Amino acid sequence: MARYKDEQCRICRREGQKLFLKGTRCYTDKCAISRRNYAPGQHGQKNGKLSEYGTQLREKQKTKAFYGVGEKQFRKYFEMASNKKGITGDNLLQILESRLDNVVYRLGYGSSRPQARQLVNHGHFEVNGKKVDIASYLVKEGDVIAVREIRKDSPVIKENVEALASRPVPAWLQKDAEKLSGKVIRLATREDIDLPVEEHLIVELYSK
Repeated sequence: MARYKDEQCRICRREGQKLFLKGTRCYTDKCAISRRNYAPGQHGQKNGKLSEYGTQLREKQKTKAFYGVGEKQFRKYFEMASNKKGITGDNLLQILESRLDNVVYRLGYGSSRPQARQLVNHGHFEVNGKKVDIASYLVKEGDVIAVREIRKDSPVIKENVEALASRPVPAWLQKDAEKLSGKVIRLATREDIDLPVEEHLIVELYSK
């Protein structure tokens, strides 16, 4: 997947809301949204009215930014969601929430999804006792995600565990802070997902 290499705060400014891509920085006065709450670029402060298509596109782009997913992979997830029973929009968010990097973030072992993705890619985690270094790996009900034994002394992991101890863990996950692990009790439902996403707009966009 192509990786976005520009300043991540520009993404938040483009969407006009915090996407929490910079971890703890997003909760301080240094957050770009707090300082410059308008779109980046020469014409960023102009308030143009979006068309129906523009609104749907922005919703898709925002969701992709939240989870750090490229267009090709996002479309693949949409096709998976369409082929599953149930509401396509809910299925899409459930699939995105099931990504290993997102689960690591939700468990509080990564300060942000980009950092969680990096930790997974560097081989810090295992699933059901086996090393998994693919951030897009989709977890299933009953899976146990844990920091690998040889990585438990990692300064980054220790710092995150201490700093993010008060971060609430979603009801579909169970965290064991002492063992640096977590278990997928069930897959996420729409009610579990606290992101300001209007998934029906994405479904409408892809359905054209």
